Amino acid sequence: MSAYEGERIAKVIARAGLCSRRDAERLITEGRVAVNGKVLATAAANVTGRDVITVDGKPLPQREEPRLWRYHKPAGLVVSNRDPQGRPTVFEKLREQLPRVVSIGRLDINTEGLLLLTNDGELARQMELPSSGWIRRYRVRAFGQVTNSALEKIAGGVEIEGVRYGPVEAKVERIQGDNRWLTIAIREGKNREVKRICEHLGLQVNRLIRTGFGPFQLGELPRGGIEEVHPKVMKASIGGTFFKGSHADRRRKIQGS
Repeated sequence: MSAYEGERIAKVIARAGLCSRRDAERLITEGRVAVNGKVLATAAANVTGRDVITVDGKPLPQREEPRLWRYHKPAGLVVSNRDPQGRPTVFEKLREQLPRVVSIGRLDINTEGLLLLTNDGELARQMELPSSGWIRRYRVRAFGQVTNSALEKIAGGVEIEGVRYGPVEAKVERIQGDNRWLTIAIREGKNREVKRICEHLGLQVNRLIRTGFGPFQLGELPRGGIEEVHPKVMKASIGGTFFKGSHADRRRKIQGS
């Protein structure tokens, strides 16, 4: 094992599909990862193909070709491997239908709609980075009143309680009693971003549906439905260099999508 050769250990674990890079770093700090029989004390270590990596005493699974799934997440599921409160999770729901996967970003427990899943932790990390610039699209039902002119004022972004949110594309789609249906598109996907923006406008969100993430759309996928993205479509949408080149090449291709 070398401090300079190869790649960061957490990246290698994530790319094997075992977990996300963040979770891999947590496994390392918990003393559950060993390289060539020696337990790692820090994630600041590089490995090469010559090194033998084990997690909980088991070798890393052989890396598979990256795969991607669209999932229509229902409300009431937590996007987590385990929930301290014992609430049902997406991964428990899909355990028998999919291999080991990680989510690309997250949705709140009450948020519905498109959730992308992959067997490649490094692909997930690259796709969910705000710097990718990929548009996240939502349909929002909210209680209260707002006009398109008010929505135009936040087109260039807005600062809420000291947090700066980037450009927001929003318009009123239709009125339903005391509720408004809005379409909202954002690029960063910060924690609870859509809800915070709506609250800033005096609206109370009572339904939130993600309809698109970058080039991938919810479409007619039924609630609870899962569908694998064809490899050719995935490569065309994400960029072939992710599957061929170095990590730097992959990052540049995704950010340029």
